[in-house]
Amino acid sequence: MDSETAGKARYAAYVAEQASTRAATQAMASPLLKAIPPAVLALMQEDHHDADELEKQLAACAVQAEHLGNARYFQDRPPTRQECGEVVEQDRCGNPVTRAMFLGRQKHVLALQCAEQVLKKLWPAPFSIEQRYRYYPNARMVESISKDKEARLLANGCTDELRGTIKPDIVLHKDRSLLLKSVLTLDFKFPCPDTNEPQWTRYGRSSPYADQTQRDIYEQALGGRAFLISPPRGMRTSGQ
Repeated sequence: MDSETAGKARYAAYVAEQASTRAATQAMASPLLKAIPPAVLALMQEDHHDADELEKQLAACAVQAEHLGNARYFQDRPPTRQECGEVVEQDRCGNPVTRAMFLGRQKHVLALQCAEQVLKKLWPAPFSIEQRYRYYPNARMVESISKDKEARLLANGCTDELRGTIKPDIVLHKDRSLLLKSVLTLDFKFPCPDTNEPQWTRYGRSSPYADQTQRDIYEQALGGRAFLISPPRGMRTSGQ
């Protein structure tokens, strides 16, 4: 190994060691730091970014989406419990859509647009937004479903073929060779009314994952820790 290569190797090891030390000292303050591998923290540090800033900015995306989504219909106030429960439309299958569901969809669009810009700046590795996966629990195997295929199935009404699939809001990967594995899995949650606690969705009896939560299945399928992000509670693992 020549001296230049050896020097680069020593520097990379030093940066990784510093990132690992920094993660250990801040782990009590941020659960996010515990979940990010030292190698990825090292890359963030090389770019002069840190996990605290990533967490703050993603939480800010949730707050911004909440404010903008409410402002469209309620000016400067959040909807009441009664307003959240009102049926405002029907989906194409004739099922009722409440205002809570309607606002939640709109706020997700806003939050994900914001999050994509944040991740482009602060996450040094690949990430996926609203990627759908098919999970085989018995085999502990995951495969991705292309957005084109998903769109075709939905357009043809073939939703049965999507039964048992999962679609996290954001999946952060370690590198391009591990796009079926997660470092972190993130879901935005917008409780309506905003006094409700954000919760992971629990699968019903007809689901292959009956009585388990999204968090359970995300972590089983993709491997990384799962966090929910909500205004104004920020990023957390539990939904209680």
